[in-house]
Amino acid sequence: MSSIQLPGALVTADWLSATLVSSPSNLIVLDASWHMPATGRDGEEEWRNERIPGAGFFDFDRRICDRDSSLPHMLPDAELFTTELRRLGVNSDSAIVVYDSLGIVSAPRAWWMLHAMGHRHCAVLDGGLPAWKQAGHEIDSSEPDENVRSGNFAANRQSTLVSDWREVLLATTGEHVSILDARSADRFYARAPEPRPGLRGGHMPGARNLPFDTLTNKGFMRSVPELQQALAERVPQSNRIIASCGSGVTACVIAFAAHLAGHDDVAVYDGAWAEWGAGDSLPVVTTD
Repeated sequence: MSSIQLPGALVTADWLSATLVSSPSNLIVLDASWHMPATGRDGEEEWRNERIPGAGFFDFDRRICDRDSSLPHMLPDAELFTTELRRLGVNSDSAIVVYDSLGIVSAPRAWWMLHAMGHRHCAVLDGGLPAWKQAGHEIDSSEPDENVRSGNFAANRQSTLVSDWREVLLATTGEHVSILDARSADRFYARAPEPRPGLRGGHMPGARNLPFDTLTNKGFMRSVPELQQALAERVPQSNRIIASCGSGVTACVIAFAAHLAGHDDVAVYDGAWAEWGAGDSLPVVTTD
């Protein structure tokens, strides 16, 4: 079998379907579906019931995460990430396509984690599983085969792609770093309560609101010019971007959009509002 190179960071359902037919030796498809706890939905259970043929499950909430952290689905260390990705059959030369069941919501989280751990040969499926089904492509509902041949991938954490609260605090008064918050405007301005109990409402001083769902249209990423415009209205092109959200998932939609729009210096605040909004030690505002 031959190997393939991904055409870019965003691939279509038709491209993936045609590529799967040729059975390239290095293609890995991963379902990275995740749902807020209040929805009662389980991404792994749904993956077991219906998935793109051959897709593994990228569980960043319970397995591929820092299991000792009190914060939700934090990026794990390189050792655990290596173990879990090898379990999924990932090799150093794998071409990885990630998707989710909502269109584009949680798949960029897996995309960012792969980048943050040194694997850049990965892409997001535009429109996710809904687009795949709408195009009439095959769905696998049989019991998944989890006896995958172990891969040889070795993680190498890229520290510039991950921000902590200390860097974000400096950015609240910095001129060359911009904070973008993917939460809804109501949560950003404390007009609506946070879904996680015990968190303050509001945002970091100096942050700009960019709700993640404004970067997509019916589950598909907006065009590059539209993404560039959305970012240009909020951050200088030369600035470093730190993306944040409620728990580090939809911040990755901003990071992915910025990548598509040509921003080279983008990080995700992994602790996000789950960390910043807890307690009263970090500054919070409710107006611009």
